[in-house]
Amino acid sequence: MIELRHLRTLVALKESGSLAGAAKKRFVTQSALSHQIKELETRINSSIFVRKSKPLSFTQEGTRLLNLAEEILPKVIETESDLRNGLEEELNNLGVGIECHSCFRWLMPVMESFRQLHPNVNLDLSSRHLFDSLNALEQGALDVVLTSDPVPGSTLAYQHLFDFEVKLVVAADHPLAECEFVTPQQLQGQSILSYPVPLQRLDIHRHFMEPAGQQLGKQISCDLTLMLLQRIACKDGIAALPTWSINEAHGLSLKAVKLGPDGLKRPLFGAYRSSSNHARLAQQWLELVAKEALAKQHKIN
Repeated sequence: MIELRHLRTLVALKESGSLAGAAKKRFVTQSALSHQIKELETRINSSIFVRKSKPLSFTQEGTRLLNLAEEILPKVIETESDLRNGLEEELNNLGVGIECHSCFRWLMPVMESFRQLHPNVNLDLSSRHLFDSLNALEQGALDVVLTSDPVPGSTLAYQHLFDFEVKLVVAADHPLAECEFVTPQQLQGQSILSYPVPLQRLDIHRHFMEPAGQQLGKQISCDLTLMLLQRIACKDGIAALPTWSINEAHGLSLKAVKLGPDGLKRPLFGAYRSSSNHARLAQQWLELVAKEALAKQHKIN
């Protein structure tokens, strides 16, 4: 098989015009170069250049191989450069997808910690893929995703980060505010305030109301956590939020109540492609996420 080193030797022979000059260009001894040429001639069963010719003269077969070398080697060099630069650019970006609107604020310290560890890596935190983020991850549009809903049998690697509690949030003078916990029946027909997420995707619907055969009432969407909390305080409806979101109430008169006697607990996973060049960066990011969440839960408790 003709190898790239053979083609590079042919170019060196043409440029230098002698074995000694070619050996110097290729950073090998003249003996090693002669052995390489003999190896190539054995493979093609023909001489490459005319022995003792001055200046060095290529045979017909040698000229054909030289033409091949001059055509292929520039493309190889260009491709190597493109791949190297592309990989460096890719490794300088870590795309993080989030399926939880309320995660952004408490993830800010994680972003800062990650930047201190990797100052040359651009961290792109985004919810633009919403609930299609796992597909985006598999297709390479994202590098790591925070999700509570891992897909069984997928090719992605999942790292369990922590469990969090979802609580019902109501105005302090709402009739449900005095309850130690609420049942699905008590929430039947209640207007629900939520982020702009389909009702079927809400934890309170999927894991609390629907299993009990109960239905929430009108869904009212809010883009921002503070706006959502203010509307709850104004009795525009109720909401089910992770406990960390409730800390953003900023003096609003609200009450958090358990969903069911045991509370509604949900897991948070970090998903990434274990075969990706970003796998180690993704794992380091997730370790920081878990550490920050643990510290936050201690403050809440």
